[in-house]
Amino acid sequence: MASTPGASSSGPVKHNAVPPTLAASAAKTSRIAPHSHIKGLGLHPDGLAMVDGAGFVGQTVAREACGVIVELIKSRKFSGRALLLAGAPGTGKTALALAVSHELGLKVPFCPMVGSEVYSAEVKKTEVLAEAFRRAIGLRIKETKVVYEGEVTELTPAESENPLSGYGKTVSHVIVHLKTVKGVKQLRLDPSIYEAILKEKIVVGDVIYIEYNTGAVKRVGRSDAYASSYDLESETYVPLPKGDVYKRKELVQDVTLGDLDNANARPQGGQDIMSVMGNLVKTGRTEVTDKLRREVNKVVKGYVDQGVAEVVPGVVFIDEVHMLDIECFTYLNALLESPMAPTVILATNRGNALVRGTTDIVAPHGIPVDLLDRCMIVRTEGYTREQVGRVVQLRADTEGLKLSEAVVQRLAAEGERTSLRYALQLLAPAAILATLAGRTQIEEEDISEMGELFLDAKTSAANISGTAATSPPSADEKMSTDT
Repeated sequence: MASTPGASSSGPVKHNAVPPTLAASAAKTSRIAPHSHIKGLGLHPDGLAMVDGAGFVGQTVAREACGVIVELIKSRKFSGRALLLAGAPGTGKTALALAVSHELGLKVPFCPMVGSEVYSAEVKKTEVLAEAFRRAIGLRIKETKVVYEGEVTELTPAESENPLSGYGKTVSHVIVHLKTVKGVKQLRLDPSIYEAILKEKIVVGDVIYIEYNTGAVKRVGRSDAYASSYDLESETYVPLPKGDVYKRKELVQDVTLGDLDNANARPQGGQDIMSVMGNLVKTGRTEVTDKLRREVNKVVKGYVDQGVAEVVPGVVFIDEVHMLDIECFTYLNALLESPMAPTVILATNRGNALVRGTTDIVAPHGIPVDLLDRCMIVRTEGYTREQVGRVVQLRADTEGLKLSEAVVQRLAAEGERTSLRYALQLLAPAAILATLAGRTQIEEEDISEMGELFLDAKTSAANISGTAATSPPSADEKMSTDT
């Protein structure tokens, strides 16, 4: 194998390929996401960035700038504007957007997308953008309802003769006993509520509540009195409800405007065979009309005015924003000016570029100037060798890998020479080689063999260019040269 620059020149390293043990292969492993180590911006209370904090390494200026943006968003003073993260590939633009979402809270909707997603054959480009914006606007509905709540101690359906047929029986009513800490209450319920109980698969020992006004039934979980000694169960156990069975209960439900749009755009059809077949045929995406969105907004505004609901603006993250065309940029301007606009974060790695969809408009980052004027631009910087080493060690700790000091230094040098992503991608394959060699720690020899097996982008391009320059001309090339 041809060795890459910076790789060991001693040839392939021999490993004792010992098959992993059965216990090791049967162990469960969870998937590690690329940004699972990001927990926030890593800022001090005074707004200054920690050297290493919340999963971040470096990018102190960008993190402090994003901290200011977070405070603007929390104070509702960032409407009509957008945040643009500009920097080279692999400098943490997506991580910064995710950290801003973490700082705003776990209940805040985060809707990531890539610029090329708008080019769909099913719906219009502007419709894709509108859907993303609506999914990023949350609605927290708080409602106080009168309910019957308790643990089911008895569930007895009462049957009677079916008046329409002399051969069968029908459920006339159902007797349910609900138990709380204060006592037990017997309820005589309608047959339609019994159907809802069957649909929820409720049995004796479950904790439920039944809405007084609508008769809706909700299963909360299994009573903890039935908890067993299993280490792992799929059942959720809840304590016995306190207070009386008949009570007022505050219910909180989080939805998005996109959920409301889709629920109203797809009305339920009938139960006949033609309706069922029609639903099977309509497998494509449903395009929501502007009229329907205005009606949903009107209903939501009524809930907000009554104090029943609260609008929670989320975050829309559009990566590779330079892939949008001039029509999408124009529509983005209109979306930013809407009354219920979420926080918009854009990311790009382009300098001066042609605006897509035009032939003569060259703009910074490939974004029209009128939209750039609405953006607060934050620059992300490249990583030094020391910072790359700290990122490598951080990812290794997240993935549960052990690295020697020589491996950290070697990967730091590789990351500085090629890219941070290439250095991080060598971790998992090197761990497999170390396991096959019977070691629990990754050594430098594993990284050397990884450098021979997997090339970085620069080396791969150079190899292909060199092969094309030294290869003999083909028959077609010879004929064209002779001619």
